[in-house]
Amino acid sequence: MEELAIFGGKPVREKKIFYGRQCVEQDDVDAVVETLMSDYVTCGPKIVELEKKLCEVTGARYAVAVCNGTAALHLAAMAAGFGPGDEVIVSSITFAASANCVRYCGATPVFADINNETYNIDPECIRRLITPKTKGIVAVDFTGQATELDEIRKICKEHNLILIEDAAHAMGTKYNGQPVGSIADMTCFSFHPVKTVTCGEGGAITTNDEALYRHLARLRTHGITRNPEEMVHPTDAAWYNEQVELGFNYRLTDFQAAMLISQLRKLPKFSARRKEIVAAYDEAFSKIPEIQVQREIPESDTTRHLYILRLRLDKLTCDRRQFFDALYAENTCPQVHYLPVYWHSYYEKLGYPKGLCPNAERFYESSMSIPLYYSLTDEEVRDVIRAVEKVVAYYRK
Repeated sequence: MEELAIFGGKPVREKKIFYGRQCVEQDDVDAVVETLMSDYVTCGPKIVELEKKLCEVTGARYAVAVCNGTAALHLAAMAAGFGPGDEVIVSSITFAASANCVRYCGATPVFADINNETYNIDPECIRRLITPKTKGIVAVDFTGQATELDEIRKICKEHNLILIEDAAHAMGTKYNGQPVGSIADMTCFSFHPVKTVTCGEGGAITTNDEALYRHLARLRTHGITRNPEEMVHPTDAAWYNEQVELGFNYRLTDFQAAMLISQLRKLPKFSARRKEIVAAYDEAFSKIPEIQVQREIPESDTTRHLYILRLRLDKLTCDRRQFFDALYAENTCPQVHYLPVYWHSYYEKLGYPKGLCPNAERFYESSMSIPLYYSLTDEEVRDVIRAVEKVVAYYRK
């Protein structure tokens, strides 16, 4: 048996491969420089152009660009009207922002368990958690796979709930042929560097509802409007603007918008390459009994942000931490996505106990994310597979 690098053996690779990496090309750089040398570096025409591009890509009627994905979720939760006394059902396996946005509004997150095969929020669990206080659902497209939107929208219609789709992972994904971003009441995106497209930081909310769009656009800019129809004291003075509610400075800069427009033009090739890598991983790992491959629902044509390596620990002599450390030593550097949100000490102090979502907790204890990004070469993909095979072989019962 080949000795693991963590115990002194030779690693599969000399150079580390991390789980995610941005792809910034010369056309992206040129777009930023051109905008920096223009008359506007913020609050300018590139924001309008970006929002039109986002509508084109997602099929939504309206888009509001903001400074990051968390800001997108916060504004969506505010526009939804979440507040004290309300409960909002949220997936338990997600980045903390999916639940924090509910807390920002004074409402209470209620954590739903995940499907043990898709790792997305379980609609049947959602049904069991609905009470007279339930105001909405934040459904996360975990790893980029669309959640069961038809069933969740049906639940929302039955109980008059607002659906916010957290699609931070899912730019480029389609559900029943329809782009993610045009289906939920509001859909939130992130453009962090490890996502499929990036502008450093950045986010957006898409919607088909004009009233929600106008509200989101105001909230992004301090609650200030120049639209006389929205003012309490309207005037035709060209200089006049009026704060009509409490909002935030969640604006995106024009040079970030320029970069993101450039990136979105390349979304088809970014998406295609990620699908190629996922197919190679699935083919290799489906042959290894010690690994569970994520099941994809037929409705989702997924642009995968994360590739989850889930271990069948009952077939191995190690725990997840030992496997993680051994894989890292082979210079294939994984990450873990995510700690169940209610396990964070902040939520623990609010009274959320362990044991709320058994599937989520088992998932956390047995999973990690392995490298997946556009510029990953075929050789690097093969090395990742070799590293996983090597560690599995060592710890196989």
